[in-house]
Amino acid sequence: MELSKKTTILFPPGLQERLTQLAAQRGTSLGNLVRSACEAEYGESSPEDRLAAVGELAELELPVGTPDEMAAESVPAPEELLS
Repeated sequence: MELSKKTTILFPPGLQERLTQLAAQRGTSLGNLVRSACEAEYGESSPEDRLAAVGELAELELPVGTPDEMAAESVPAPEELLS
């Protein structure tokens, strides 16, 4: 990964200590830990990554009912509870 931009981030002492500990536990640097977290939260996924994720979800065998069954199991709207 090419690193070409620098940013300074100020953390409260407790958070900085926790992140430093996490980085040490994971055998990585604080910078890499923060970059990974930012990428996971805000990074862009490629179309291929999104299609792969959809494919993985489609292959799951979950106990899901039909749309009518799910609607029957759903919580009623608040206004329906009051009437």
